[in-house]
Amino acid sequence: VQLQASGGGLVQTGGSRRLSCAASGIIFSNNVMGWYRQAPGNERELVATISTGGSTNYADSVKGRFTISRDNAKNTVFLQMDSLKPEDTAVYYCAADADAFFLSRKVESYKYWGQGTLVTVSS
Repeated sequence: VQLQASGGGLVQTGGSRRLSCAASGIIFSNNVMGWYRQAPGNERELVATISTGGSTNYADSVKGRFTISRDNAKNTVFLQMDSLKPEDTAVYYCAADADAFFLSRKVESYKYWGQGTLVTVSS
């Protein structure tokens, strides 16, 4: 199983960035997908999740600014990030699990993880 995250980089406050995570080795359409992030010195935290049916769940800190979506034909999950703030700076990880409950925030809910992509928001 491989989850390949991409799209990170440096962006100014108020800017946008789109992350992608391409999955292989799993039946993508059967998996709940999630984006988590981890800032230096902090624990990994939920950003957004999407169910197999397309229902979504967001952390309060990103509601209205970030959008998670999936393309089952391309085995890819996306995270569109708008109105970025310096506090959004973190390594962003994608995750997958066929048995996860998409409303769960727990890191332990996910079996498979990508390698992470760094997003830096400059003030």
